[in-house]
Amino acid sequence: MSSKAIIWIGVIVGSYLGGFLPTLWGTTAFSFATLIGNAIGGLLGLWVAYKVVNY
Repeated sequence: MSSKAIIWIGVIVGSYLGGFLPTLWGTTAFSFATLIGNAIGGLLGLWVAYKVVNY
């Protein structure tokens, strides 16, 4: 699998988990907290995938 694919998978999974996390404490799926969670999760997923690819 190419490094680009691994990084994109990390961004997608991180964004999904980051958007899902605020719903666990009662916010709706279309709230500002979910958007912020998506952004933070995407960046975190990007960072983790980059570390995995360059290990």
